[in-house]
Amino acid sequence: MTTPRTSHSTTPASSPPRRALLVAGAGAVAAGAGLASAPGASAATRSDTKRRGEGAPPTGGRIDTHHHALPDAMRAWAVEAGLLPPEGGPDWARWTLRETLEVMDANHIAAGVASAPVPSAAFRDRAVAKEGVRVFNESLAELVADHPTRFGFFAGVAMAHIDLAIEQAAYALDRLGADGVIMMTSTGGRYLGDPAFDPLFAELNRRRAVVFVHPQGLPEGGTELPGVSEAIGDFPLDTTRAALNLIATGTLDRYPDLSVILSHAGGFLPYVAGRALSAGRQGEGPRPEAVRRALARFHYDTALPMSPYATPTLLAAADPTRILYGTDWPARPAREVGAVTADFDHDPALDDRARRRIQRDNALRLLPRLAARLKR
Repeated sequence: MTTPRTSHSTTPASSPPRRALLVAGAGAVAAGAGLASAPGASAATRSDTKRRGEGAPPTGGRIDTHHHALPDAMRAWAVEAGLLPPEGGPDWARWTLRETLEVMDANHIAAGVASAPVPSAAFRDRAVAKEGVRVFNESLAELVADHPTRFGFFAGVAMAHIDLAIEQAAYALDRLGADGVIMMTSTGGRYLGDPAFDPLFAELNRRRAVVFVHPQGLPEGGTELPGVSEAIGDFPLDTTRAALNLIATGTLDRYPDLSVILSHAGGFLPYVAGRALSAGRQGEGPRPEAVRRALARFHYDTALPMSPYATPTLLAAADPTRILYGTDWPARPAREVGAVTADFDHDPALDDRARRRIQRDNALRLLPRLAARLKR
């Protein structure tokens, strides 16, 4: 695919450099993507991988729904548009297919549902948004076309331009075969429950689409605590805010046919659910019944990551059929993907049935196009 070119003159003079926006917004969650041998991958798994070759999925393997990718055409466009530097940059920006397949095979991941969590501010300019989202979505669609049993994808949409976002969603779902769309938690300081986004939600609801909600940091800026990445506290809070906003504004109830996946196990939502219920009873928050409905309706990925600290709380809020395996590769590097996957495999709060649902069955039920390619 030819890499489209764009003019840098389309960025308003008062706007921050787009490169800074992308590196600051997405780079905060990246710790490096060095390819050490992943812990938790058994000798039998590695042997099976060698026999199958890098292009074949592990039989009955996991489905990774929180899985990022940066194919060559996407990276080339981002560099030319000033979103990434020509050399260097964050480690996640040096994504390669070979390394990705190695990490997937080492952790018995059959398929990854790829997405590109571009901070919404990067696409404030309409011309940049129109061209960039097309390049990104077509790059991911090409990845799926080349490796149909290893990848699916969530398409990006330019939330700052709702008419354009509707067109982009339709093109991705109808022509490119996307499995759903990725939405950042806020755009221009407005969270997803803002009425400005209703036309897009209405169209996606009509299509019974899957929406993957991804954090990007707090709109007013991060905490900037010394030695504490905003990925630890601010990103989960950002997801929690988006979820509560969807509940409080009635957006979730108005569009009952949407399937909404919350990144990072819903952030702090399961943990603060009791506080939300209490506030609602006092008239200081969403109606308690709306909170209860939402807790049961949202889908949640395991990329918090799940742990002996978090899993019991999530299971108290959501049925195991609503939880999806996710790694956050390559923002979470190879060794850490192995570590959190091993933790998932040995989580004492999960029995074998729940673990099987979370790592594969739930995603196949939610994503029928991917399921058809994998033949379940």
